[in-house]
Amino acid sequence: MEIQPVAWLVQNEWGPLQAVMVGTGVGMGDAPKLEDTFDPQSRKHVLNGTYPNEIHVTRELDLLVKILKSHNVRVFRPDLIGMNQVFTRDIGLVIDDQFILTNMVEDRAKEQAGLKSMLQRNPGNVLTPPSHVHLEGGDIMPMSDEIWVGYAKEPDFTDFTTARTNEAAIEWLQRQFPDRTVRGFELQKSDTDPSQNALHLDCCIAPLGMDHMMYHPAGFKNSADVAWLQEHYPAENRMELTATEMEHMHGNVLSISPHVVISSIGFERTFNQMKRWGYDVILVDLTETAKMGGLLRCSTMPLRRQPTHP
Repeated sequence: MEIQPVAWLVQNEWGPLQAVMVGTGVGMGDAPKLEDTFDPQSRKHVLNGTYPNEIHVTRELDLLVKILKSHNVRVFRPDLIGMNQVFTRDIGLVIDDQFILTNMVEDRAKEQAGLKSMLQRNPGNVLTPPSHVHLEGGDIMPMSDEIWVGYAKEPDFTDFTTARTNEAAIEWLQRQFPDRTVRGFELQKSDTDPSQNALHLDCCIAPLGMDHMMYHPAGFKNSADVAWLQEHYPAENRMELTATEMEHMHGNVLSISPHVVISSIGFERTFNQMKRWGYDVILVDLTETAKMGGLLRCSTMPLRRQPTHP
């Protein structure tokens, strides 16, 4: 059966999810060598001998697909190219009706070959940043009238492997989306300590659909950015995450509508807070996948959300 294309449209992080690409554990192979890891969480589990295997990650992501389909979300998977293709958010993203092919860590750029079939089916616009612009999807959040970008300035961008989006990305995105305000948040980076590293913006902040957020202040390098967020969200509408909660990505959730959120199991404090705020929280076990340095937002690439404003 021919797979029908989907018209790209993503205005924000919480509009009702209609189509998404979910990563796959198939073909990820054995644990990488220590020198081939790209984030401190993966590095820790390689050192400890607890890096996840292909069978467990495949099972977890397939269960996520089942949950999404039960909520009438069309699910796409990347073309299998025989390598790690778990974190689809890194390799591309949709803002409005534009697909952005990201410019990422050189050793992972080959993953974008897994998008070939999807891109060929879709006649929409594909934006490719110039070589000096570096960005990954985990750092980019469409926020209705704004775009939030987590980034690293020099010399951090050059010095840290975990620096994934640079300052030039802010200027480039502003040119592509002149009707939006592109707001940058400089992130804390560490190549060795996962509790001190905000790998992407979605590791240290989760904006939710009913005007709430979960965030870890120390993930941001500038106190002015934290102050702005605290002014933007009233105290009763925000939850401060601990360094341990950021490390284990308790706030890395996927909104499938303004009031429905998918979270991984075992995150009792964030689960209870979201329930108190009035969210329907769906739990899935991504315990093994999380050991690779990403969670729900990282392993999903929304392709279409129902418009929530004209």
